[in-house]
Amino acid sequence: MPEGDTVFQAAARLRRALVGRVLTRTDFRVPRYATVDLSGRTVDEVAARGKHLLIRAGDETIHSHLKMEGTWRVFRPGERWNRPAHLARAVLENADAVAVGFELGILEVAPREREGEVVGHLGPDLLGPDWDAAEALRRLTAAPDVPIAVALLDQRNLAGLGNVYVNELCFLRGIRPHRPVAEVPQPEAIIDLGRRLIVANRDRIARVTTGVDRRGERLWVYGRGGEPCRRCRTPIERGELGPTELAERVTYWCPNCQR
Repeated sequence: MPEGDTVFQAAARLRRALVGRVLTRTDFRVPRYATVDLSGRTVDEVAARGKHLLIRAGDETIHSHLKMEGTWRVFRPGERWNRPAHLARAVLENADAVAVGFELGILEVAPREREGEVVGHLGPDLLGPDWDAAEALRRLTAAPDVPIAVALLDQRNLAGLGNVYVNELCFLRGIRPHRPVAEVPQPEAIIDLGRRLIVANRDRIARVTTGVDRRGERLWVYGRGGEPCRRCRTPIERGELGPTELAERVTYWCPNCQR
């Protein structure tokens, strides 16, 4: 599932393939930008901002968000793509590489001067140069009645955490995801742990929170509904966050380890 670390890795791949090189062909396969042509522009920078990815070329920015299924892949010119062409939403080509964005949840091309309209609402980025733990804490605790999982998922508070990290963080801190922020002891500790976890995983192929990098043993609770807790063997419970804008997010917790 794409989260801040996934986007951080995608930005690194695209940076190596695109930055400093002239685009020889661009193809945006969404109706609104189908006629946009950025060929001849030099890619100046590729930046990750939370779950958002910004490719800056000349005075334009290509903004994408992976959502649930999206991915950016890099190929050699003429190399066969390893995903169906009808899933491609953006193609950026130079003399040495072809970057293809598949199943992008959001894709738009906007003037660089308007980037603030796209990502200006985001809180401090856990993997970015703007990281500010005190500001993240201020934002997180500004709505004390919100469930802690909802607050951590709200990118306006801190940018980069998704459902996997949030469920794992709540387990590691012994907190049920539905617990109001005001009742969470030491909320600064969960922020600190979140940053340490995502930094530790930013260069990993597979996300690990247990410390055991083996298939089927990498996570404590996420995706393990009904399975025994790795600590106490109590069955992991599964639910939803409730009537919020993030109601579709499934939660997992151990009823014994998380009080």
